[in-house]
Amino acid sequence: MNKILGILLGLALMALPAAAQNKGGERGGARGGGGAPRAVGPAPRAVGGGHIPARGPMAHPQPAPARPVPEGRKAPSFSDAKGHPEAPHVHTKGDAWVGHDTGRDDAHYHLDHPWEHGHFPGEFGRGHVYRLAGGGPSRFGFDGFFFSVAPYDAGFCNDWVWDSDDIVIYADPDHDGWYLAYNVRLGTYVHVEYLGS
Repeated sequence: MNKILGILLGLALMALPAAAQNKGGERGGARGGGGAPRAVGPAPRAVGGGHIPARGPMAHPQPAPARPVPEGRKAPSFSDAKGHPEAPHVHTKGDAWVGHDTGRDDAHYHLDHPWEHGHFPGEFGRGHVYRLAGGGPSRFGFDGFFFSVAPYDAGFCNDWVWDSDDIVIYADPDHDGWYLAYNVRLGTYVHVEYLGS
């Protein structure tokens, strides 16, 4: 009798995962009996969360109006909506590049010798994700390529994980000698200069 109870208990325990899967199917995947599907899991993030922009920013022929500087801060405000970072970022819906609107004459990104170390020979854009392999804002690398974050942007990458974050490199259409390094996890970006390989 104990042997039969043990077998029945084992079968019941094996059936629990199948019952749980069937219940989950009613919430998201297969629906029966009509009704609208309900959202499963967290809502998509407005910035970051693995989103990769389809393309880099468009060139801005005219500088944008000055951004407000919050009281007690030196940098302009980039948080354009609740929950958005206080750093240049890209919206997951529509790929708007917030903060890349100061035009060609922005003195923060002037280089006396643009592309002093040559042009980045790697691939650009959405299909080319690179894993950071160490360093920090003054010098970081991946796949044998090295870059430096623009001094003006150094404070915008304090939460980057320099030995494991994924980034995508985009051309900067406005500032000669600079590229844009986009952090896939955070949805933020900074101007970077190629230092060579």
